[in-house]
Amino acid sequence: MHDVPGPAEYTAGDAAANTTGSAANIPNTGHIIRDGRGRITLNTDGRRHPAENVMVLATLLVGLLAFVTGFIVRAHVIAAWAGAIGFCAGLYTQFVSSTTAQRSIIIVGVVASFVGVALGIAHGGFLPKP
Repeated sequence: MHDVPGPAEYTAGDAAANTTGSAANIPNTGHIIRDGRGRITLNTDGRRHPAENVMVLATLLVGLLAFVTGFIVRAHVIAAWAGAIGFCAGLYTQFVSSTTAQRSIIIVGVVASFVGVALGIAHGGFLPKP
């Protein structure tokens, strides 16, 4: 049997250094945390994506704003506009996203924006009531 490192000892750079046996055929799996501490990161591919990460968090925050204000009848203008902006921005952010972790959070923001804009329109729309 070949001496193949387990998941705890393996990193993406080890595949090039270890060319014996089937270890050379292990695909690039991205960044693996060796110290056992769990860290939340959107950069699961090991590269930095600062612009995309800001857009992901903005989509989530605007979506949550639209969702929460969508349940308040008097805040229908905020809900409608925040939902429309969050939905459109979320679709663009989904288009330029780089990792699965980013895409997962974007979908939460887009759905929250959609619910917020729907409730905002149902409660009075984009313009204040006279």
